[in-house]
Amino acid sequence: QWLAVPGFVMFGVAALPAGWLGDRWSAPGMMAVFFFGVGGAAVVTGLADTRIGLLIGLTAIGTFASIYHPVGISWLVRNAPNPGRALGINGVFGSMGTAGAALVAGVLAEFFGWRAAFLVPGLISVGVGVVFFILILRGDVRESRGIAQTAGTAIPVRDIRRAFLALFATVIAVGLIFQSTSVAMPKIFADRLVADGGALAAGSLVALVYAISAATQLVGGELADRFSLKRVYMWTQIFQIPVILIAFLTFNYGLVLLAIAMVGLNVAGQPAENALLARYTPLAWRGRMFGVKFVLTLGVGTLGVALVPAIADWTGSLDLLFIALALFACSA
Repeated sequence: QWLAVPGFVMFGVAALPAGWLGDRWSAPGMMAVFFFGVGGAAVVTGLADTRIGLLIGLTAIGTFASIYHPVGISWLVRNAPNPGRALGINGVFGSMGTAGAALVAGVLAEFFGWRAAFLVPGLISVGVGVVFFILILRGDVRESRGIAQTAGTAIPVRDIRRAFLALFATVIAVGLIFQSTSVAMPKIFADRLVADGGALAAGSLVALVYAISAATQLVGGELADRFSLKRVYMWTQIFQIPVILIAFLTFNYGLVLLAIAMVGLNVAGQPAENALLARYTPLAWRGRMFGVKFVLTLGVGTLGVALVPAIADWTGSLDLLFIALALFACSA
């Protein structure tokens, strides 16, 4: 598994130069590079016959995959007439893609071998890249349609700095909650609900939680378009606190509903979070700032992942993790 580590590192580190190139060169051009790069790297990985070949392919996948968040989300926000709704729809498809990736890879590997798990998605990505590039050449996909072009340009520098400090502090807390929850949930369900059902039963419940909660990003996106972004973002964090504390005391299947509410509230605030970041960022710097946010989220996620085994080793269970999550929500 260590062969995948450089790819994960590049997935975060390369987001900064990707955002810079999206700002300075072309967002559609960078997205074309994303499709061709990820697809080509996946094909290289699927054809590799040595560990070095696998290492190169997996690292390249992480590098090209880093383009999407800083470039794609920035481009989406400045072209969408309703940014909150667009971000919500984008988030739902992203969550479904993440949830379905393991299933698709598992089916391909089971019936056609491990190489197919890289070759088939890789070729599909290259095919999408070809279609996308043709749309660019035809003028159907352009840098910008002039929507939301002035967002963030008339805001005083002092307000921008204050907003960034508040946002980045909240991003850290929200990232810790999300990553800790995603890593800990299978064990929590296994310990509290399906002790005799094994990993499959717990994993099925986790998949159910994330599949249902993904839809809350649509609700969060609509709220972000209709109400104050700051209030929408604030209340999604505040409402997590009582839900987490009730979950701490719950040892029946009501915990599944509480988990859906926990994850749902966490991701429902993401459209407002991204819209706020876009609002307070000058257009020329938007891709770079989304890159900074993504690097920060990835780094914090590492801490969240490490927190789960630390609490389990210290206390023998993950009950105290709920208290930690509540404290993170309070700090947000």
